[in-house]
Amino acid sequence: MDADLAQILDGIGPRLRALRHDRGLTLEALAEETGISLSTLSRLESGKRRPTLDLLIPLARAHRVALDQLVAAPATGDPRVHLRPHRGRHGSVLVPLTQYPGRVQVFKQVLSRREPKLVTHAGYEWLYVLAGELRLVLGAREYTLRPGEIAEFDTAEPHWFGPAGDQAVEILHLFGPQGDQAVVRTGSAAAT
Repeated sequence: MDADLAQILDGIGPRLRALRHDRGLTLEALAEETGISLSTLSRLESGKRRPTLDLLIPLARAHRVALDQLVAAPATGDPRVHLRPHRGRHGSVLVPLTQYPGRVQVFKQVLSRREPKLVTHAGYEWLYVLAGELRLVLGAREYTLRPGEIAEFDTAEPHWFGPAGDQAVEILHLFGPQGDQAVVRTGSAAAT
């Protein structure tokens, strides 16, 4: 085995342990969630057992990460992301910027005029206006956001968003599972 491959394989155990700790899971809870025995999980995390695909795939699903995040293989080929815009009705465009299911999803959207229709669903949304004006309806409240302004809300609350007028609005749209929220940092805290 070459040194690069050995280094990649040796890094998987500590990465698995860190993911489990970040989620606040015990080995027992992870074993129950994945169907992988407690002893196998322990040996994987300590590096005493080499990982195989039949072990890594259920672990990636349980931790809601892509398989390449567990392996941390070196990047190969073209590093550019080839985006595939989805065109909607009335000229709206949705461009997915992330590709990890089960995690926070990021989209660039151009929203054209449409009729407001309040919806609810599980999750949490974060909207950042790039260009134009965004009309946001949350229950009985209504807001107009301009470029550089941000809104975030729990999607269990009835909501709708779209252009504030006749012109399209361009936004960054983050959508996460229930409990996941975006964190905005605008600078360092002042020293006291």
